[in-house]
Amino acid sequence: MRVLESVIKDRGSRYAVSGGPCKTEEEAKAFVKELCRRKKFAKATHNSWALLGRDAPLKNDDGESGAGMVILRMLEREGLRDHLIVVTRWYGGKHLGGDRFRHVQDAVRIYLDDLRGA
Repeated sequence: MRVLESVIKDRGSRYAVSGGPCKTEEEAKAFVKELCRRKKFAKATHNSWALLGRDAPLKNDDGESGAGMVILRMLEREGLRDHLIVVTRWYGGKHLGGDRFRHVQDAVRIYLDDLRGA
């Protein structure tokens, strides 16, 4: 499990990004459950995730409408299969509007760069 904390901060909201090898929805749910064993992540407002699995693409917005699709599109563009990416957000009290999608994209980009060792 790769966890990059506090990768983005904006108007009080904070973002982290995590991921690791994963093939099924059951493994994805177990991954998020394991991540949430860390008290900090359990208290997060959203743990949105996506997985480009063998059978079908999977995503979960966890209340951050559209976030799972943003992650999924980036996985498809990257051609990264059987790998789960989770973007975590702690809401800071101010609505971010469309910027939240940019932050999700940026968090995934940071994760992918770290994964490649850039």
